[in-house]
Amino acid sequence: MDAREAALRQAYGHAVRWLASLSDRKVPARASVDEIVRALGVELPDGPSTPADVVDLMATACEPGLTAFPSGRFYGFVVGGTEPAALAADWLVSAWDQNCVMRAVSPAYTAAEDIAGAWLLDLLGLPSDSAVGFTTGATMANFTCLAAGRDAVLRRAGWNVAHDGLAGAPAVRVIVGEDRHMAIDLALRYLGLGKPQLVKADDQGRIEPEAVRHSLAAGGQSPTIVILQAGDIHSGAFDPFVETIRAAREADAWVHIDGAFGLWAAASPVYAHLTEGCAFADSWATDAHKTLNVPYDCGLAIVRDPFAVRAAMGLQGDYLIQDEHGDPIDKVPELSRRGRAFTVWAALRTLGRSGVADLVERLCRHASAFATGIAGIDGATVLNEVVFTQVCAEFGNDERTERVLTRLLDDGTAWFSGSTWHGRRVMRISVSNWSTTEDDVTRALDAIRRASMNA
Repeated sequence: MDAREAALRQAYGHAVRWLASLSDRKVPARASVDEIVRALGVELPDGPSTPADVVDLMATACEPGLTAFPSGRFYGFVVGGTEPAALAADWLVSAWDQNCVMRAVSPAYTAAEDIAGAWLLDLLGLPSDSAVGFTTGATMANFTCLAAGRDAVLRRAGWNVAHDGLAGAPAVRVIVGEDRHMAIDLALRYLGLGKPQLVKADDQGRIEPEAVRHSLAAGGQSPTIVILQAGDIHSGAFDPFVETIRAAREADAWVHIDGAFGLWAAASPVYAHLTEGCAFADSWATDAHKTLNVPYDCGLAIVRDPFAVRAAMGLQGDYLIQDEHGDPIDKVPELSRRGRAFTVWAALRTLGRSGVADLVERLCRHASAFATGIAGIDGATVLNEVVFTQVCAEFGNDERTERVLTRLLDDGTAWFSGSTWHGRRVMRISVSNWSTTEDDVTRALDAIRRASMNA
């Protein structure tokens, strides 16, 4: 056995043991950063080490400091697990070590990206000729789509960003609901667009169409982008797409939808109504690691007009082997990038159309079970309309809610995160993992009851 095979076998053994531990282990990490630093060792060795020994040291030293994100009892953020086929595909991605930028260089990857992209558009009910780019995550997916939108609205105003930059360009107005996700502000900052113009949202975080219409009218003919969301991070609510997009269209605005986890509602006949009108937007961003449950580092940037995203993201170089049909590099910011589409292809090929719908519906059932269970706990109140996979609850007042959260973390049965919503401290539950079972929900609810009784 050579050194590479020995290292891989060592890694496989540790990975299997880690995954097998998830059903019983406590969710929070057991060791601190300082403890892991000491276990790994701070001095760089003078000479080489055996690869298998290094893998063994890393796995043994780091395991106590790992949070069980892949556990069916992690509800702290919108974090999915990893479907088995997608996990195995990701191991192959690392072994194949492809730089997935050009058709001519990695035809296998491009084929997987073409197929997975077409399947995604079909499942999500989006225009079949849209461009689908595979980014690092939802933040960069939003960035990519909004870059295409920024350049497109400025082109309509007679300004070429690629040639002339932003200095001296007409100001681009960006309209968003006041309950948008913070990643939107980050993407706008990266793009040089500054702070967005906030418009009113209702008590569930849904943008108000009349407020958008009023804001559009007040801005005159300024180049404009309207950003909507499919799935509020606290309530799970979806913006009213039909009315809002109609208003934006009348003002010749670019419409982008941040659907990091909620866009997948379109794949379920039961929940597709939440995305009604969504397909009339110009671009959409989502994260395959969330609801679809592929490994981390896989956002999806979808743009109706392939020319618009190619104009914003495309790269030419004398040494590149470019294809007349376009290349993966034309749709994303990175030049060097791993084969993200392989994992998406594997997940979709395994689940099929009905499997994706079942996954979405199962996550939603678990969220409803959480809401019902919490509503029966003395002093607890569910604050949102549970329409998708998010639940927000409080326990009488901010101080008691904080104590419940602290006791839950100490208990370790499940992980819930705190947040502040409408000025109140809340416990936020995000049900995102394919492996979550009814028993996981029951165990988590029992932990919430114990924490509430002792708070």
